[in-house]
Amino acid sequence: GDLSSLVAQGQFRILKVPLGFIKVLQWFFAIFAFSTCGSYSGMFKMAVECKNRTESNLAIQVEFEYPFRLHQVYFDAPTCKDRATDRIFLVGDYSSSAEFFVTIGVFAFLYSTAALSIYVFFYDKYKENNKGPLIDLGVTAVFAFMWLVSSAAWAKGLSDVKTATDPDEVITLIDACEKKENSCREVHDPVMSGLNTSVAFGFINLVLWAGNLWFVFKETGIIAPFMRAPPPEGKPAPDAYAQQGTYEQDPYASNQGGYQPEFNQQGYNQEAEYGQGYGQQGAPTSFSNQM
Repeated sequence: GDLSSLVAQGQFRILKVPLGFIKVLQWFFAIFAFSTCGSYSGMFKMAVECKNRTESNLAIQVEFEYPFRLHQVYFDAPTCKDRATDRIFLVGDYSSSAEFFVTIGVFAFLYSTAALSIYVFFYDKYKENNKGPLIDLGVTAVFAFMWLVSSAAWAKGLSDVKTATDPDEVITLIDACEKKENSCREVHDPVMSGLNTSVAFGFINLVLWAGNLWFVFKETGIIAPFMRAPPPEGKPAPDAYAQQGTYEQDPYASNQGGYQPEFNQQGYNQEAEYGQGYGQQGAPTSFSNQM
C-alpha cells in the first residue's frame, strides 16, 4: 500500500526535463562503463616451433582478465631442450587504474539511482531550503572530476595492457625464441574491443556529468535573480510614465523592448528631413508643381 501510493504520486515527468533525463543517461552509461571493463576476459595464442619438431608447442594459450594483474598470469613454453618447459609470467600490474575506473562507475551508478528516486518521489523535499540542489551540485562536480581522472588513468592502463598482452611482445620473454634455429609466431591476438568501449564510455560519462553541472546549478536558484527578464525595480515604471503624460503609450513599447518604435520614429524623421532637403534644391518641388 505504502509503496504503491508513493509510485502513484511520483513526479515521473521530471524524467522528461534535462535535470531528470540526464540522470537517466548517467545511470545507463555508468552501468556500461563498469560492466564492459569489469567483466572482461581475453585470450591470445602463440606458437613455438623448435628445431626438433617433437618439442614444439604450436598452441600456447594465455588467458587474462579484469583486474589485469598480469604479473600473476603465466604460461609454460617449451625450452626446445630435453622436452623441458619454462614457466613465464606476463609483465605488469594494471589493477589500480582498472579497479579505480570500475569503482567510480559503480558509485556513479548508485548515486544516479539515489538521485533519480529523490527527484521522482521527494522533489519538494529536494528543493526545500536549497540544500538538495547544493549537495547535488557538489557531488556532481566531484563525479565529473573523478570520471576525468579515472578515464584518463584507465586509458593509459589499457594501452599498457595491450602492449603487455601483444603476442609479438610476449614472444620476446621466451628464451627459446631468441635462438635462430627455433621459430615463434603469434597465432591469435586478444580481442580488445570491449575494453576500448569501456574507455569511450568513461569519457562519455565525463561529458554527461560535466554537462549535468549546469542543470543542477540552475536548480540551486543562485542564478535566478540574474535571469529574470524584468528587474524587480522596473515594476513601478509605468506609473512614473503615466504621470508625465507625454509618454503614455510608451510602457507598451518598452515591454517589447522599445527598440522598434524608436527606430521607426527615427526613420520617419530622417525621411522628413530628406524630403525638405530635396524641396530646397528645387527639382522635386517643381516636378510636383507640374503634376
